[in-house]
Amino acid sequence: MYTIITPLSFLRTAKKFFKYHPDLKDRFKDIVTLLQDNPHAPALKMHALSGKLAGIHAIRLTYQYRITLIVKITQNEIVLLDIGSHNDIYR
Repeated sequence: MYTIITPLSFLRTAKKFFKYHPDLKDRFKDIVTLLQDNPHAPALKMHALSGKLAGIHAIRLTYQYRITLIVKITQNEIVLLDIGSHNDIYR
């Protein structure tokens, strides 16, 4: 089982995000549960980013919205970094 770490900056961003998208809360909870159990589950469609975001991974919340995260496999920790639209996350 992996530990999900949510820095204060993520919590602030998530609070604003879910204020405008309350319909995505359940989907987010499902993703976090799956991440805790198996971050390599094919259903997550986790993919590594490149360029200035190298070393960070992303998960699709919906077609338009993403969650970016750092996966520290050796410590069994997953750090959630950001949540938002595709364009906002990859800017």
